[in-house]
Amino acid sequence: MTKPMTYAGVGVDYDAMDPFKRMAQKAGRATAHALGRHGYMEVEESRGESAYLIETPQGYLAHVEEGLGTKNLVADEMYRLTGKSYYGHIGQDAVAMIVNDMITLGALPLSVAMHLAVGSSDWFSDEKRSRDLVDGWKDACTQALCVWGGGETPTLRDIVLPGTFVLSGSALGLIQPKERRIRANVQHGDAIVLLESSGIHANGLTLARKIAERLPEGYLTRLDTGATYGETLLAPTPLYVSVIDLCLREGVEIHYAVNITGHGWRKLMRAPEPFAYVIETLPSSLPIFDFIQKQGPVSDEEAYENLNMGAGFALYVPETHVERLWKILLGLFNGKASLGFAGAVRAGHVESSRERKVTIKPKNLEYGASRLGVR
Repeated sequence: MTKPMTYAGVGVDYDAMDPFKRMAQKAGRATAHALGRHGYMEVEESRGESAYLIETPQGYLAHVEEGLGTKNLVADEMYRLTGKSYYGHIGQDAVAMIVNDMITLGALPLSVAMHLAVGSSDWFSDEKRSRDLVDGWKDACTQALCVWGGGETPTLRDIVLPGTFVLSGSALGLIQPKERRIRANVQHGDAIVLLESSGIHANGLTLARKIAERLPEGYLTRLDTGATYGETLLAPTPLYVSVIDLCLREGVEIHYAVNITGHGWRKLMRAPEPFAYVIETLPSSLPIFDFIQKQGPVSDEEAYENLNMGAGFALYVPETHVERLWKILLGLFNGKASLGFAGAVRAGHVESSRERKVTIKPKNLEYGASRLGVR
């Protein structure tokens, strides 16, 4: 019998990484006084959130730094195997990772910068790959309604392996007027609405790549859909900016928002207050997750703990605002807006609780507060 796979078992252990994040946040707080010389101040409660906020007299500035992870290694291998470039998708993935974090606090991106570190300067000699990556990044910025402001392209010989690259970036965003800020204001009875994902996005790729190593045909293995494993993994990550933008413009009261990336569905309890997040309806099942779970094998507990499992973004709204939110979503979908994901589902509700926890009833799963240590 094949031993079940875990994310920690393939080298990505959040229990090892999260203490460093918390240590860095503590050290960062000690520098906050530097903003005072400009007449600004930090929003202390934004530490530990997906974006960092600085309050100005007119509004809030938001700053985000994010990375793609190892998804580019799948694109590299599919390029080698098929000659087809998926680097445009990779560009969109990286921008999406950045701006989808930013919008969780109500900030809309102003500018995005690329950081592309390569192991050898020869990487840039492949014009097809380079052009595709540039076009994908540019198109994603256009979708996110922001400017591509610049970046950095270092050659890091002996740090990055020759032939590979590390893709990441940062962004500056704005909340104006101040009333559009999304605060951690979760309340008993709030509805949990999940915006569906397009696939694995850019989290869990280390696990997915390990599975490819076990398959006789690797990334060229066919799923039941007829598509290869590699191309299915490389489905680009949607940008949820337009949804948040419209919600803020139309006055939808959002009590909290979560970009479901690393830590999987544990992220649903990212707000610090003790609430129970009860999931009763799951989003549409995606073939990629069925395949990963079968081939790993990967248990439900492990999968929902680390992968998005069909849910890319979560919104918590009061019951009185659900209908207004649904009209916005239906307008986007019926208008055939290029959202990159299939739809949304009213997945559950928030309950008062003595402790933070996520309960996924259809899978009989529960994650307590001790399973998420991002603060």
